[in-house]
Amino acid sequence: MSATLVFTNGRIYTMEAAQPLVSALAVRDGRILATGTDEDMQALLAPDGKLVDLGGRALTPGLVDAHVHFQWFSLSRLQIDLFEAPSLPEALRRVADAAAEAPEGRWLQGRGWTQELWEAQRFPTAADLDAVTGAFPAFLTHKSGHAAWVNSRALKLAAVDANTPDPPGGQIQRDESGRPTGILFESAMDLVREQIPEATASETADAMRAAQEYCWKVGLTGIHDFDGRTSFRALQTLHLDGELGLRAVKNIPASRLEHAVGLGLRSGFGDEWLRVGGIKIFADGALGPRTALMIEPFEGEPDNRGIAVTDKEEMMAIASEASANGLSLTIHAIGDRANHDVLDVYEALHEEERARREAGQIAPRLRHRIEHVQLLHPADQQRLAQLDVIASMQPSHATADMEMVDRYWGDRGQYSYAWRTMLKSGALLVFGSDSPIESIAPLPGIYAAVTRRRPDGAPGPEGWYGEQRLTLQEAIHAFTVAAAQTSGQLAHQGTVRAGKLADFTIFDRDIFNVAPEELLEAEIAGTVIGGQFRYCAF
Repeated sequence: MSATLVFTNGRIYTMEAAQPLVSALAVRDGRILATGTDEDMQALLAPDGKLVDLGGRALTPGLVDAHVHFQWFSLSRLQIDLFEAPSLPEALRRVADAAAEAPEGRWLQGRGWTQELWEAQRFPTAADLDAVTGAFPAFLTHKSGHAAWVNSRALKLAAVDANTPDPPGGQIQRDESGRPTGILFESAMDLVREQIPEATASETADAMRAAQEYCWKVGLTGIHDFDGRTSFRALQTLHLDGELGLRAVKNIPASRLEHAVGLGLRSGFGDEWLRVGGIKIFADGALGPRTALMIEPFEGEPDNRGIAVTDKEEMMAIASEASANGLSLTIHAIGDRANHDVLDVYEALHEEERARREAGQIAPRLRHRIEHVQLLHPADQQRLAQLDVIASMQPSHATADMEMVDRYWGDRGQYSYAWRTMLKSGALLVFGSDSPIESIAPLPGIYAAVTRRRPDGAPGPEGWYGEQRLTLQEAIHAFTVAAAQTSGQLAHQGTVRAGKLADFTIFDRDIFNVAPEELLEAEIAGTVIGGQFRYCAF
């Protein structure tokens, strides 16, 4: 059988133990036909086939972002960019510029601000926004996604005032007189967000078309999406039109569990392009707005142990129903109390699943996940492996958050973002970006995983809690093999082996033979999905 595409003269890292490095591979009908030497692979090339000289570049299995909010990422590229705004005045300047150009009646939406970068590190207020937004209502999402900054016009449209109670799983920040300040935490964000006209599936699909082109340029071949119904509909639209260019696993919000069960959806249902993942639950909030659920209070805030967005009993009820209907669980947990509670839920769930199997009930073996796993109590560090729970983590969070961890968690920081601890325990570690909270580009995440340092070198040569650093092989594994294992697709993805899908990420150099610092200088030279170049820069 002849090949339609052959790569030669490369450093092809297969992630296969039996043959970890080859120089050439052959592709036919969107799948890998064979791997081996330049001479052997060229002999397979059809007369009208394409020969690609890699010129010594590294090629790996296609990189997959195992935690991304793809609708949010796609639409946010059209919103006010407040990422890295170094001060409140600069953030307000960007909002003012957008207000000057916005059509009448439009909501001003933006994302990415964080008070931690600002001199006083205080939360901004509605009054701050009122000075630059005029008659426009404004809704600006915190970098973490777990808080919103809104103006007085937005509060008025949502009828949020001093008499509005905090919703379950949320908090309205108030001044000394009890009036809303303009900061909304967790589910309280929905009080205003529900007033904003939601993008349609068609509008979202349009934004996704452009967004996936960017993803190809940064080397991604697949995503695990954590947005809602509109995102799923948009992905289906692209798929049905033959325009979906990323392998997508779609996780389903817990609020849609009843509908998923009613339709008979199961984890793994779908095809090579779009398939069902798990049911997503939020156990707690986030570190930035100090809503992560903690065993002990935040440093300097003796009355603040965070917010339980979904309490333990409700989590158990959701998990039990999902599992009984063939749906895996994927639960957001940041604080050590949240992670502890989620592990307790999974331990009880495993007993239920064991009982069903022993009773002879036909049930798939489900693999459950914890998203973020940012802080584990030492007593819980072995439990993910013991319970076969996947640690879904985002390496860029560690270097972005390290100063906040030191400030708000103190000595507990030594147990945070503990990738090496997870691997040593035997847990499966899978990586993503949590974009648009962090950059969707995987190379910065790989650099963070290997160095535990920021691009400017901080905090020093050994990195932040450098004992948790990974090797490059381990970091690439978490973006490739582990992603395929997590979604149940290892038979078809995750490594470079004959018979698997021809999904590859090509780097402009051999990244396995450079100093860690040079990873920041590396660029993506090509992205191949299903044997087709989606991006090529050589």
